[in-house]
Amino acid sequence: MSAKNGSIKLVAGNSNPALAKEIAGVLGLSLTKASVRRFADMEIFVEIQENVRGSDVFIVQSTSFPTNDHLMELLIITDALRRSSARRITAVIPYFGYARQDRRASGRTPISAKLVANLITNAGVDRVMTLDLHAGQIQGFFDIPTDNLYASPVMVRDIKSRFDLANLMVVSPDVGGVARARGLAKRINAPLAIVDKRRERAGESEVMNVIGEVAGYTCILIDDIVDSGGTLVNAADALLANGAKDVYAYITHGVLSGGAAARISGSKLKELVITDSIQPTDAVNKAGNIRLLSIAGLIGEAIGRTASEESVSSLFD
Repeated sequence: MSAKNGSIKLVAGNSNPALAKEIAGVLGLSLTKASVRRFADMEIFVEIQENVRGSDVFIVQSTSFPTNDHLMELLIITDALRRSSARRITAVIPYFGYARQDRRASGRTPISAKLVANLITNAGVDRVMTLDLHAGQIQGFFDIPTDNLYASPVMVRDIKSRFDLANLMVVSPDVGGVARARGLAKRINAPLAIVDKRRERAGESEVMNVIGEVAGYTCILIDDIVDSGGTLVNAADALLANGAKDVYAYITHGVLSGGAAARISGSKLKELVITDSIQPTDAVNKAGNIRLLSIAGLIGEAIGRTASEESVSSLFD
């Protein structure tokens, strides 16, 4: 595949090389030869080992754990490409770290998502492509074109192939995720329920109130990020206590930090399905009830359309 105004080059950082290779396979390309390594004091050094002059270059790099290292890699790879005369640089960031710091939740706190957007822009990136941003307004934090892709088409295909849609209910694990859950429920023509989480008093456990009649339904929890897994596990318990038949979860980004994988394994969740936007840890791979969905086809198609100056938004019509 070639770009409209030059060849396509795909460069991978160290955050998710498996996904980068899969995307390259979708596009029928080989990854551009590049060295992204550390000096003895852990400084990052990048060397692009192929000619990229005049090329349309896509950097595949999630800013996942260790977030700061992977973000710095992205910035330095961008600088190396810019100084190598790449025609256009697109940062493909399947998981955008710092996205949960999209506003000031209290006084004297940063809006780190905006700061990171500034860093990426000032490094020399011409365009950003990401997946299921935690907050839609983060697109506006960038002063360059930004495509926010959605994992819902991939999830919908998987759900339709595995479940009886007549007995399915989509559930948002909190009030903030209702719009996302409603969008997926509309795609599969399923009813919607909401888990309302609240803490009545300081020091007391959270109370999970289920809004909607879930008795007898197979429930699917929908969200963009699972980190500690606590909210997901508690929501599953609340749904089962209200008569749900089984509870599954489809989450775009499996951050799953600390003991989250073990927490999910020991929970009443029938299955947690996550995309490979973040490279899974050994604990995630070993968990019996966690399954990965590939997003390489989706991202590969979006990269191809971007390179040939075709519509990306029509992927989700």
